[in-house]
Amino acid sequence: MDIVEKLKKSELIGRSGSGFSTGAKWEIIRNQKVDKIYIICNASEGELEVFKDEYLLKKYPKQIIDGIRVALETFPKSEAYIYLRKDLYKNLGKKLKQIIGRDKIKLFREPGGYLCGEETTLIETIERQRAEPKVKPPYPTVEGLWGKPTLVNNVETFYYINEINKNKYKKTRLICISGDIKKDNVYEVPVNWSVSKILKNTKNYPKNKFFVQVGGGACGDVRFSRELDKPMCGVGSIVIFDDEKTDPIELMRRWIKFYINENCGKCVPCREGVYRINEMLKEPEKIDWVLMRDILEVMQETSFCGLGISMPTGFLDLIEHKKLNKNRK
Repeated sequence: MDIVEKLKKSELIGRSGSGFSTGAKWEIIRNQKVDKIYIICNASEGELEVFKDEYLLKKYPKQIIDGIRVALETFPKSEAYIYLRKDLYKNLGKKLKQIIGRDKIKLFREPGGYLCGEETTLIETIERQRAEPKVKPPYPTVEGLWGKPTLVNNVETFYYINEINKNKYKKTRLICISGDIKKDNVYEVPVNWSVSKILKNTKNYPKNKFFVQVGGGACGDVRFSRELDKPMCGVGSIVIFDDEKTDPIELMRRWIKFYINENCGKCVPCREGVYRINEMLKEPEKIDWVLMRDILEVMQETSFCGLGISMPTGFLDLIEHKKLNKNRK
């Protein structure tokens, strides 16, 4: 069985949070009749409270590079990039170059910013363009870097590609657990485990009343006790919050600070929406919660890229769960 069929059979999905079938993506690339293919390992991990890719690069760099080598062997006339977050480039670049040796794998230092992790923005920056997302379609698998078909998978995905190639994959994934616990850590768990089961089996289930943010510390879903039996979603992270100690307004301010700093300003709904939410949170006693919901819902429906589309998720969940629209004016 060739690697593309192995990937399809494994049911591996992209571990950047996209959830797209890795085997299907590789098959699209293989079907392109072109003279050049690019492969990019996305190590621009910028979401709050997500550190699984950094963990892998530090602990299993050879396995990740071996996963990239599998792609190089699968697609003739290809070359690869490892697209590294600035601090990772500085701290791990020398070690990675030693492992790479003479392979057709280059290291690229990202210019900086959360949006650099979005696949079209990533490609734009390698081409020395502005760090902004592009319209899709065409998708990178058809027209990506320098106009050629481009395979973009993240660090964890390449780690498991290597496992699948060696017939060692056990349908697991990595989860970062952080927040109101003794120690932040990364755990490998079965892909079908619920949030509740993950927390209990890793001994991170709090004794106090709590809620979690799943799938990223900025754009992830907020879940309370009755929703913890649902499967994981998005990128692999669980952030735990003590329900009694966490001020929802302060939490929203933390999120909005992140989005103010990382907003590219390209589209009106996201640019203006983030600005308006930020202004509203400066005077919480005056917040019009109906207006805030309206702004957030418009952002979800009309923003250009994933940042604006996913940004409202945590806010809307928190407003609903905490009934802020009822408890505050």
